[in-house]
Amino acid sequence: MNESAPKRLTLVSDAWHPQVNGVVRSIENTNHELEKMGLTVTMITPDLFRSMPMPTYPEIRLALATYGQIARKIEESAPEFVHIATEGPLGFKARRYCLKNGMRFTTSYHTRFPEYVAARLPIPKDMLYGIVRRFHNSGNGCMVATDSLARELETRGIHNLMRWSRGIDNALFHPRRKSEAPFGGLKRPIFLTVARVAVEKNLPALLALDLPGSIVVVGDGPARRTLEEKYPNVHFAGMLQDEALAKAYAEADVFVFTSKTDTFGNTIIEALSSGVPVAAFPVTGPSDILGGHEQAGALDDDLSAACLKALECSPEAARDLALTYTWEAAARQFYDNMLVAHGP
Repeated sequence: MNESAPKRLTLVSDAWHPQVNGVVRSIENTNHELEKMGLTVTMITPDLFRSMPMPTYPEIRLALATYGQIARKIEESAPEFVHIATEGPLGFKARRYCLKNGMRFTTSYHTRFPEYVAARLPIPKDMLYGIVRRFHNSGNGCMVATDSLARELETRGIHNLMRWSRGIDNALFHPRRKSEAPFGGLKRPIFLTVARVAVEKNLPALLALDLPGSIVVVGDGPARRTLEEKYPNVHFAGMLQDEALAKAYAEADVFVFTSKTDTFGNTIIEALSSGVPVAAFPVTGPSDILGGHEQAGALDDDLSAACLKALECSPEAARDLALTYTWEAAARQFYDNMLVAHGP
């Protein structure tokens, strides 16, 4: 590491434990690799403050921190650089601090905030994109996971975009022998999805399909009870983590990614690493990962057709594609972005 390069990073995120999602996993794994590179990373997250449940999504806690509290936390960490991961209460106050004190910082675009809010509240997406645009353009770089997302955000007026890809723990997520009676005796083939059970994940696109075998949902969220009642033939396995999650992936014959609004799709590469071909819509995230890799998965506007095509794909090709993603490489991208934004 260059001796003059910043070694103390303060990372601000409204998404953190006990949430289980791609944002938290991406930050956690990147931090681990950055620390191996010699950086000291200080997190400012909602668990450090009083909080309240987010309306319509109580599993997410919103920090009730004041600007003064955020300012003190940043100053105590004595950062040489700040990264703001989310456009939430903590993110906006940290942004205010950096702008007020002339501190260079980067942001990242993990979540389609305008679409998620508009799905719950009657607020025009254009107005929300105006907020997002001002938030990210005020920093010294905005990190995005894929080229297609960067092109899309450029059309929205967001500039200075930087690539920060994702990785996979291929020692945890790996192919395993499939059982004859998976998930308590369900009929194969198994079409599995792993997601928050919430409106933005578009789960009915899979649950309503007439597919051979069985459909399994791993995850929890505010829409679970409603969907369980509406789709009684679907197996809801609840929240699984670590080894239990890895075993669930490996039992699947096809992994189905239903979302049209995710910015990447960490679960896609977890499935691929488990030797499970993927079916998805041809949208940002799935297209970036699966494009040009027809043996590892199938993209189709007709999700049923994609599922059936994926049954014919190669588990070996799926695994090989996943092995091209590492957290070490993702963290190096993040660090290089930080150096560019930090300036001489």
